[in-house]
Amino acid sequence: MAASDDLSKLADRAREAEQRAAAAWDKAKADLEQEVEQARTSAEAQAEKLRRDADANKEKISVWWDDVQRQWNEHVAKVREDIESKRAEHDREKAQKNAEKAEDDAVFAVGYAYAAIEEAEYAVLDAALARMEADEKTGAGTTA
Repeated sequence: MAASDDLSKLADRAREAEQRAAAAWDKAKADLEQEVEQARTSAEAQAEKLRRDADANKEKISVWWDDVQRQWNEHVAKVREDIESKRAEHDREKAQKNAEKAEDDAVFAVGYAYAAIEEAEYAVLDAALARMEADEKTGAGTTA
C-alpha cells in the first residue's frame, strides 16, 4: 500500500532531520546559515507540493484536510514573518529571548510533527481497515 510506503519515507526523513539538527551545533555560522536557507527552500517546496496535491485531489480527500492544509500555510507564513522580523533585532537581551523562543518553537514543531506522524499512522491503518471492510461487503479479495 502506498500510504505505508509513505510512512517509511517519513521515518527516513525524520531520521535525516534529526541528524542534521544534531550536527548543526558543530557548524560554522556561515555554513549553518546556508543550511537554514536550504531547509527553508525545501520546506517551501514541500508546502507548495502539498498545496497542489490538496487542490488536485479536493474531490478525493476529506474537506477538513483541505482546511488543515490552508491553516498550516497561514501558520507557516506567520512563523516565517516573525522569524525574519526577530532576526532584524540586534539588542543582546532581545537576541537571547529570541533564541530561547526559537528553541521553544523548534521543540513545539517537533511535537507537532510527532502528532502528525501519529495521525498519519492512524489514517493509514484506518484506510487499510476500511478497504478490508469494503472488500468483505463486495466479496472482493475472498477465495472460495
